[in-house]
Amino acid sequence: MKLKEKKPRTSKRQILRKSVASVLLLNMLCLSTVPAMVLAEGQQTEATTSTKPVVEQISSSIPSVESLELNVKSAILMEPVSGQILLNVNGDTPLPPASMTKMMTEYIVADLVKQGKFSWDDVVTVRENASKTIGSRIFLAQGDQHTIRELYIAMAVGSANDATVALAEHVAGSEQAFVKMMNDEAQRMGMTNTYFANSTGLDIGDMPKEFQPANDKETVMSAMDAAILAKYIVTDHPDFTEFTTIQEYTFRPRDKKPMVNWNYMLEANKNVTNFRQFAYEGMDGLKTGHTSRAGSCFTGTAERNGMRLISVVMGTQATKTMKAEDVRFVETRKVMDYGFNNFEIKQVVAPKTTVEGAETVTVKKAKNVDVPVVTDQGVSFVVPKGADMSSLQATVSLNEETALVAPLKQGTEVGTVTYSYKVPGSDEPVEKTVKLITAQDADKANWFKLFLRAIGDFFKDLFNGIKNLF
Repeated sequence: MKLKEKKPRTSKRQILRKSVASVLLLNMLCLSTVPAMVLAEGQQTEATTSTKPVVEQISSSIPSVESLELNVKSAILMEPVSGQILLNVNGDTPLPPASMTKMMTEYIVADLVKQGKFSWDDVVTVRENASKTIGSRIFLAQGDQHTIRELYIAMAVGSANDATVALAEHVAGSEQAFVKMMNDEAQRMGMTNTYFANSTGLDIGDMPKEFQPANDKETVMSAMDAAILAKYIVTDHPDFTEFTTIQEYTFRPRDKKPMVNWNYMLEANKNVTNFRQFAYEGMDGLKTGHTSRAGSCFTGTAERNGMRLISVVMGTQATKTMKAEDVRFVETRKVMDYGFNNFEIKQVVAPKTTVEGAETVTVKKAKNVDVPVVTDQGVSFVVPKGADMSSLQATVSLNEETALVAPLKQGTEVGTVTYSYKVPGSDEPVEKTVKLITAQDADKANWFKLFLRAIGDFFKDLFNGIKNLF
């Protein structure tokens, strides 16, 4: 039997291809009527990230911290503008800070005056607690009246405990209410290894008994936290030197001797016989501390050639030839010299810089959809002197969760760029993030141009669909 020859069947896929081809031919004919100027509006990804090295290898070297042979329990060296830590010896260890505690009292009082809630000329009436406070003091009696400014100077220059308590009670109603403010501020500032029991730094047992806190938790603060607090002081209250550079101050007209600033390292002391051995160029603050439990401490700050540094030394002990109160200044000199001799501030990126790989962003409905972007500010790092910069990286992130649509004003934030730099000898890189902003206005296109773009988008999507089929 002869089998009947079957005609080849046309598959559904072949039918689909023929249909698509017909549609394609028709659309190509339509497309010929669209002007050549029509372009599909560019689309951006949800988040664009690029990382590129932007400088050459560093060749500088700096001495090790160990070579300083510091006689301290802990130490920190910070550049306050960037927050960079240049030296760290047990910096996160909570230790008794003694009168360095008063830096927080100084900050809060100065801040309240700045806010207008108090005036430097407001009169404070001394209460019982302040009159009974011992240690370094100016012998205030209950009922005495002095201005906030006078008491503040006594606290900042003479480290007067009674003046400090008088200010705390005047501001908050009681010292313990003020202590709550201190601990709240410490939390806000990110001081993670700090607890305040009073406004002065005295051991709880040395406070007037009836005014001691309910618990026996003593004041502690790490060197890192002391530097953070000092950073807030010099940043938020740049006029701090109005008080911290006073070399001596006569509190009352009847006082036979003036109080002398416990900071022997003040630059102005270079002409004072007893202190010239400690005087340090550029030194203008901040606060000393000493108790038997804490040993001797000092948070200092100095500025040279446009660079300010903050140093903290804690737990210095007496040597065979020098008292502990003097050792803290010798150790501070080592720490400060380490910073000023080996580091400098260097601008690595100028303001309004274009970042490679992220020169433009797409702005929908704009006349020109590709709008140039630049950094909103410059970037500076503290680097070893003479460094060409090493391992500096630029990481760009364009946030596209909400589409950019014209019109947009020049200066509109469209993302960020994070610059990171690995300091030789440091475990972690330092980073600074700045905004990416539009470098010019993005005006909205007219209706006809938008219409043509819409047609272009339609055919772009169509061709992409066809391409995927084949």
